[in-house]
Amino acid sequence: MDDDQLTRYSRHILLDEIGIDGQQRLLDSRVLLVGAGGLGSPVALYLASAGVGEVTVCDADHVDLTNLQRQVAHTTQSVGMQKVASIARAMQAINPSTRVVALAQRLEGEALLERVGAADIVVDASDNFPTRHALNAACVHHRRPLVSGAAIRFDGQVSVFDLRHDDGPCYHCLFPQVDADGEADERCAVMGVFAPLVGVIGAMQAAEALKLAAGVGRSLSGRLLLFSARESQWREVRVKRDPACSVCGGRAREGA
Repeated sequence: MDDDQLTRYSRHILLDEIGIDGQQRLLDSRVLLVGAGGLGSPVALYLASAGVGEVTVCDADHVDLTNLQRQVAHTTQSVGMQKVASIARAMQAINPSTRVVALAQRLEGEALLERVGAADIVVDASDNFPTRHALNAACVHHRRPLVSGAAIRFDGQVSVFDLRHDDGPCYHCLFPQVDADGEADERCAVMGVFAPLVGVIGAMQAAEALKLAAGVGRSLSGRLLLFSARESQWREVRVKRDPACSVCGGRAREGA
């Protein structure tokens, strides 16, 4: 690290659990962030401010006026822009040293597998179940830790599915995939969402991703945190791996 970096990241370096070595691990890390909306906004801004070396952001949508109530990385001037371009601009304004790869597309198939395999950590900030399950399957295949979050109305949840560990559950263990009928898409547009809720859950996702990248603390692997913004209450649920899971149960994984 040069003098500017030592100054910029000094408050991390002062933490015994992070220090110089942990901050260097952040600088060397590569994160794949899927979703540049309500959850993706705080994740992206905190990853950039903390000095993550490379963040690939994927989202096929454009900024809409209705997004601005909660998607804090975007501004009124961003309306009509691709979300990934808008969020990349916000990240670069905070920290030009973070390399941002903006992909204005929905990752699927081989492209998804390739991007997950090239990342150290995957953050799911999407808003639909098909994407969540596809990301989970790719993370199982490549044994990549997946930081998952969701928020709707006044309720949010966050967890980590660390597929590097054989006893760790995957997303499918907790939420088995059912026949997709499209009802999960754009639920915020139908059901609404409390603006600060996505900030709370997104900040928690950023914290988990940074802890994984720096190699500090205890992750949420095996635990699901549920947050009610209406009641200002957190609950924790233990999650175990399902030996019969059709995605991770007994299935060969890369590097196994």
